[in-house]
Amino acid sequence: MALGRDHDRATLIGCVPAGLLAGFWLGWSLGVLTAAAFAWGGLWLSPDLDTRSRALKRWGPLGWIWRPYRTLIPHRSLFSHGPLIGTGLRLAWMQTVVMVAWFTLSALPGWSYPTPSEALPLVLAWLQKHPDPLLAVLLGLETSVWLHLILDGDPLPAEWPRRWRHRRRR
Repeated sequence: MALGRDHDRATLIGCVPAGLLAGFWLGWSLGVLTAAAFAWGGLWLSPDLDTRSRALKRWGPLGWIWRPYRTLIPHRSLFSHGPLIGTGLRLAWMQTVVMVAWFTLSALPGWSYPTPSEALPLVLAWLQKHPDPLLAVLLGLETSVWLHLILDGDPLPAEWPRRWRHRRRR
């Protein structure tokens, strides 16, 4: 299992080829977005947010928002380190926190910004017209998780059956 600084170094180096590959495929501006999402995913949305990790410390005073996640999700489980599932759960948790904060702020007197119910249809309509930026962000986030899993030495979570994790050749 790699140390936190090794994960950080690999993330910062790995965001460059990830951005270049995505740039060839999606266009250069989306390649930059993929590289930024890769770096953000590896440094702030790491699968190690369920422990007292460097990623958790980067959240500073907002680190408390990850307390329920840390309490409910066992380390190196399918739900923290599982491909697609771990990233999806961290994004869903972050979205939940943002929506609760947004609903709370929109209830304050003098709130002049759109409420979530006013803004959500606009955001969804924009995403339907322009899905590529979302694809670039999700690609960057998920590839950073795969790099993390490979650095940990086994890209599949510990509770997956051994026969799935290491196939023997006969």
